Amino acid sequence: MTPRPFRPDPPQTLRPWAECPDAALAGLRGVLTDIDDTLTRDGQIEPAALAGLQRLAAAGLPVIAVTGRPAGWSRAFALAWPVRAIVAENGALMWRRRSAQKAAIEYADPLPVRQANAERLATCARAVLAEVPGTALARDSAGRITDIAIDHSEFAHLPPERIAQVVALMQAQGLTASVSSIHINGWIGAHHKFSGACWAVRQVLGGELRPAEWLYVGDSSNDQVMFERLPLSVGVANIARFVPLLTHLPTYVTRAERGAGFAEVAKKILAARPG
Repeated sequence: MTPRPFRPDPPQTLRPWAECPDAALAGLRGVLTDIDDTLTRDGQIEPAALAGLQRLAAAGLPVIAVTGRPAGWSRAFALAWPVRAIVAENGALMWRRRSAQKAAIEYADPLPVRQANAERLATCARAVLAEVPGTALARDSAGRITDIAIDHSEFAHLPPERIAQVVALMQAQGLTASVSSIHINGWIGAHHKFSGACWAVRQVLGGELRPAEWLYVGDSSNDQVMFERLPLSVGVANIARFVPLLTHLPTYVTRAERGAGFAEVAKKILAARPG
């Protein structure tokens, strides 16, 4: 059963991350984080973010990344970064490192369900490309297994009205639609970032995700379910672009953008830990 939201009403303003009390961080069990424009800039992890991940790992604080990126894209980073797992395609699958050279993939849905969904997803993708001017599939689409992605800010650029049109078309065809900082993702099923995070914590750490014991870092509207469910949530500064569109805001916001913002979060967490 999915845990109920810890905080039913989102904050109406973003508080500076520096104002987060150390006492709220001392008992953290781990950190959950988005990837694109939270750890990365232009698709590459920023050195400050990688250093922050390394310091958290060295302190024994597990990090699980939760992203809308595809399975094929995520595998290399599950091997290269000091994270315990990468949940990809908005909660549909997960990569876990088994050795220095091997990562194993796990799926939230069984193979027959994924096969049944594949044609519906392809049909919807064709409809979007035919009906919404200027749309293009995300360049990472070849690595996708359980969803489709339309580029709106990575290599192609769509105005807000076209993004809204894509979302509406996906929803009309029975898909769940979500807008990240770079893509519009569509998938079939009830999974999302929070359900994927709960699944990953159970599988990787052998226990339930207790919202008060985890902190989430993100940057865009597809992070809202995490901002809603976790009382300790942080937006890196570039979330300002999405704030007017958000129903659920993070509790705090960093001074720095992207990977430098994540590093700011890691530094404060580690400073607050006992011992």
